[in-house]
Amino acid sequence: MADYLNIVYDNQSHPETLYPKQLAQYLFERFGMKSGQKLLEPGCGRGEFLNGFQKLGMQCYGLDLSPEAGSMLESVEIKQTNLDNEPLPFETDYFDFIYHKSLLEHLWHPEHFMKECIRILKPGGVLLSLVPDWEANYKIYFDDFTHRTPFTQVSLTDIYRMCDFEQIEVFKFRQLPIVWRYPMLNYVCAMISPFVPFRTEIKFLKWSKLIMLIGSGKKVAL
Repeated sequence: MADYLNIVYDNQSHPETLYPKQLAQYLFERFGMKSGQKLLEPGCGRGEFLNGFQKLGMQCYGLDLSPEAGSMLESVEIKQTNLDNEPLPFETDYFDFIYHKSLLEHLWHPEHFMKECIRILKPGGVLLSLVPDWEANYKIYFDDFTHRTPFTQVSLTDIYRMCDFEQIEVFKFRQLPIVWRYPMLNYVCAMISPFVPFRTEIKFLKWSKLIMLIGSGKKVAL
């Protein structure tokens, strides 16, 4: 079977944009990341988000199933790993942060992955999970046939709880940088979203309708 990075996330259908840098900056500030901390991105794909975190001074590492992963990176080692059923190839208590976006919903056994994450996080380390919100995306959720496990705000909270994370927070999130700067615009998006077609190609309208979830949880500090 063809590699997913060459089919689903090729440069023509998903050209490079400023968004990964903007999201890395938002998360860096929102979750109190610091330069010099170790960050792992499982399912890193081409590496554009890792590139954003690296430019903020973090020590970055990547994992992906695809041998094509990391094409946008110069100095980050990407290890090839099946996240659904293999142990994560790092020692216990190693990372300050683990970040992943649009990964957890692709796994058959997300609880295996989550347990491995808590193993390799340092005490007090944080796992950040960005997934599509099933309630906002259900009509097009399986346009991507590799989606396996849908998540809602409730189920994402519960998997964090069941995998022994603490200080858990899960909130809805629009992928519009202007909304991060001016949160009141969320109300505008909420008003127009019922009238926006699910498969619109107009980016502002698309991302005003299709909501993500951001989950965060800490490993118990000893």
